[in-house]
Amino acid sequence: MKCTNITYQLAEDTRRLYFGALTPGYDLMTKLRGYIDSILPPNAHEIAENRLFISVTSTKNGKNYLLSHFASREDLVKALLASSFIPLYAGINAVDYKGQKWIDGGLTNGLPILPKGRTVTVSPFCGRLDICPENKGLVDIYAKVAKQDIMLSIGNFIRLHQALFPPSQEKMELLYQDGYDDTIQFLLKENWFE
Repeated sequence: MKCTNITYQLAEDTRRLYFGALTPGYDLMTKLRGYIDSILPPNAHEIAENRLFISVTSTKNGKNYLLSHFASREDLVKALLASSFIPLYAGINAVDYKGQKWIDGGLTNGLPILPKGRTVTVSPFCGRLDICPENKGLVDIYAKVAKQDIMLSIGNFIRLHQALFPPSQEKMELLYQDGYDDTIQFLLKENWFE
């Protein structure tokens, strides 16, 4: 429940600002850093080792990388911050991680597929994914965005706006429930859940 409360608090902090996270002087990354520090246990990097894969993009060559080895808790925190950094929205200076500048991996590969096993694809945007919202429209038109097939729809434009400018907590709770329901539907369809 702590992560949910933090999400609601971060959204509330952002909503209070006239231009949201784009408000001059607002430091989204420092706030996010504080929240990450409050959640992660001291040995988080050991727990995450080769189990958590974090997608980041190098500003040097524009390539996407998946990180799964973390030498320390600080190393893990920096990787998480880098994967959250959307240029201009989160600030101007990309996250320094191991001597290089990194930004959100979702900008170059929004759905990394792991080399082994089955990767369940999840997105808040309607598209050709395992778990995502459904759009009921007259025409299904898709665009490839960061290696994802995303439906071009009014619903997805609304979702993008909500991602950048969070709605009320009441609306966020409804979105959470929708995601939960979509997940249950997928698990039932795959016979992974009874």
